[in-house]
Amino acid sequence: MPKSLISLEVIENEILLIRGQKVILDSTLAKLYGVTTKRLNEQVRRNKHRFPKDFMFQLIFQEVTILRSHFATSSLSWGGRRFLPNVFTEHGVIMAASILNTKRAIEVSVFVVRAFVKLRQMLATHKEMAHKLTELEKRLGTHDDAIRSLFNTIRQMMNPPEEKKQKIGFKVK
Repeated sequence: MPKSLISLEVIENEILLIRGQKVILDSTLAKLYGVTTKRLNEQVRRNKHRFPKDFMFQLIFQEVTILRSHFATSSLSWGGRRFLPNVFTEHGVIMAASILNTKRAIEVSVFVVRAFVKLRQMLATHKEMAHKLTELEKRLGTHDDAIRSLFNTIRQMMNPPEEKKQKIGFKVK
């Protein structure tokens, strides 16, 4: 499939974080696969045994409301969807391509999986950078204390304490 039709960046922008999982909406996936959302969900219903909860799940009304306000879309009562949308994880995307069994679905699933993998790698890189930054902060914190101690010692050496001069003479009681 030519890259001009679809790019990783376009797919990455469609991947959402819901319930702690990276997922893609059924309507978006159907559009990418070149089928209607109704057709995609119809095939999913017919092959329900292929979609365990870690492959696909249905959003609840509150999640849909949050998505609608986030994307500023119309309400359900004005020609919107009649059913709560399904969302697909990385594995669900592959399974959806296999049940649709179209050439476009198989080609696009490769791009979608690559987008998921790229996001996972970016997340791992961010975690690794955060860990290294924390280590660096700890090291600098101990270095700061050592440097302060060193400066205090140098200051003390630069300003030796004044010697008490003893009085010369006899002590009279």
